[in-house]
Amino acid sequence: MADVIELLEHDHREVEQMFTEYEQAATPEDKRAIVDNIIIELVRHSEAEEQAVYPMIRSHIDNGDAIVEHEIDEHSQAERLMKSLEGMDPNNPEFGVLMGQLMTAIKEHVAEEENVVFPQFRQTVSPEELDKLGKTVQALKKIVPTHPHPMAPDHPPFNALLAPGTALVDRVRDLLSGRGTS
Repeated sequence: MADVIELLEHDHREVEQMFTEYEQAATPEDKRAIVDNIIIELVRHSEAEEQAVYPMIRSHIDNGDAIVEHEIDEHSQAERLMKSLEGMDPNNPEFGVLMGQLMTAIKEHVAEEENVVFPQFRQTVSPEELDKLGKTVQALKKIVPTHPHPMAPDHPPFNALLAPGTALVDRVRDLLSGRGTS
């Protein structure tokens, strides 16, 4: 079982691989399917971070409040880009522009987390706590929303209170549309 940092870094590698697949996609349909999967993974990842990891970062890292607010702001910016991409035709010239902006934003966010935030977090949280948090994040990723909701709350307790109902609606929408099955 991976600890929370290993789990989140694994998520980062998966998204980077999907970015490569997007850049290599030959058809608009392939691009749409890949972008849908990227959005699902990024939303699940950021929701789990915001609910489980960020509260611990706030309390365990010096300047944790400022770090978390910065990370949440980056999530919010990415979420707005994903919301714009969600219903957009991949033939629309704006689609590629927005996808480029999303990829740049996510790559910068990942580099910051992995080079600055995670090393500090690993130094201040016990291996047992990191393992426990990894299990929590894995469980959350199964029940959090799969669509971007830029107007939804990003801070506890409201994000955790509203997420289960939102996630249920998202997963029914995905099931009915076939989104995320490729």
